[in-house]
Amino acid sequence: MDNRNEVREFLMSRRAKLTPEQAGIPVSGNRRVAGLRRSEVAMLADVSIEYYAKIERGSLGGVSDAVLDALARALRLDDAEREYLFGLARIAHGRAEPVRRRKPRQWVPRESLTRALEVITGGPAFVRNGRMDILATNLLGAAFYDQVFDGPGQGNLARFNFLDERSRDFYPDWEAASDVSVAILRTEAGRDPHDRQLHDLIGELSARSDAFRTRWGAHNVRRHGSGTKNFHHHLVGDLTLTYEGLELTAEPGLSFLIYTAEAGSPSQDRLNLLASWSAASRQQEAADRQSIARLGSAEPKKENTP
Repeated sequence: MDNRNEVREFLMSRRAKLTPEQAGIPVSGNRRVAGLRRSEVAMLADVSIEYYAKIERGSLGGVSDAVLDALARALRLDDAEREYLFGLARIAHGRAEPVRRRKPRQWVPRESLTRALEVITGGPAFVRNGRMDILATNLLGAAFYDQVFDGPGQGNLARFNFLDERSRDFYPDWEAASDVSVAILRTEAGRDPHDRQLHDLIGELSARSDAFRTRWGAHNVRRHGSGTKNFHHHLVGDLTLTYEGLELTAEPGLSFLIYTAEAGSPSQDRLNLLASWSAASRQQEAADRQSIARLGSAEPKKENTP
């Protein structure tokens, strides 16, 4: 697969972000660029300027792991960026194996996975793929992300982020949430370049959202393992939640995420309120279905007339 444009844009964006001061290079005189020059990256990586220029033009085929390591150190890449660079190299070498594709509407969680979600009652828990489709949730997760499912998001967190105006209320720091959303998609694109559904999603968001298109061009990547986020839920208000993300070894490419609040905090009280509301709503739905079923069975049968 030809990924030279992706390689070129990624390396140029990383070089532009790193200042000489950060790289420990003395600066003298006026510089026309804020980031590093190609010659400076080559020096830091201990390769020739010509060889680095060839690499930055997108030619990663045949580049050794040792050189990739040297480039990662020279450009001060973090773990996610380094992994992304090596993924680009595997694709250029022709060694990238297609990841098994998943269609959200066809994927059915195992019964044991469903039970694992159901036993988590203290916070929202859900399973998502690298495209940020929410594939399964516990009861509280469904209530927490109700707007993701009932609007333009169509169950996809990235689509909700950029195509649903309600996301600006749901994410008090919408800019940071948007950065993370795009970085996760960019990481997934490097991991599975053959995912047609992912390419379709990126094309849709690029066409419909200037904010997405600008962020996509920044070529930022990241891992989404743990941290703290602020939310504003339309039913219970402000929430500060910590999250843990776990990779499902039995389901490659899927993540299991759990949000929790500090015990005794206002956020925990609001989560409890949301859980109570969700349970009451579910009970009412069940009661309504039973009433409809009883009415249907109570309808008099029409007699056949000769």
